[in-house]
Amino acid sequence: MRNIASFILAAAAITLAAPASAQFAKPDDAIKYRKSALTVMATHFGRVAAMASGRAPFDAKAAADNAAIADAMAKLPWAAFVEGSDKGDTKAKADIWSDGAKFKDANQKMQGEMSKLAVAAKTGSLDSIKAAVGATAGACKACHDVFRKD
Repeated sequence: MRNIASFILAAAAITLAAPASAQFAKPDDAIKYRKSALTVMATHFGRVAAMASGRAPFDAKAAADNAAIADAMAKLPWAAFVEGSDKGDTKAKADIWSDGAKFKDANQKMQGEMSKLAVAAKTGSLDSIKAAVGATAGACKACHDVFRKD
């Protein structure tokens, strides 16, 4: 699992280093990319959240591994909110482009909370994980409430 996390972190570094316009040949490519990154992030976050809520058995190593992947993935989708990607198969609201500063603040808040979750998960303390899951979920919801169509 550490190899996967290392690969994801390396991929993230490469991806973030390239300009957004060079990453996506067309807006649909950007939409697919960000949806994929958000899906992977949500899946791994969901695994930790399930443990925190008691819906899944707690496994400290699995929680730490999944939180690390979610943390790495949390850094990826934002470069894919490029011009023209507000149309098509997306739930993104136009406010993302009209209020970019607020959107950037929201995604940075979520990334910060996701990083805190990864740190909490490394401790192996279920109570710490529960608190961090709540804060992270709140940051995700706050962004969705403003910037995501139902």
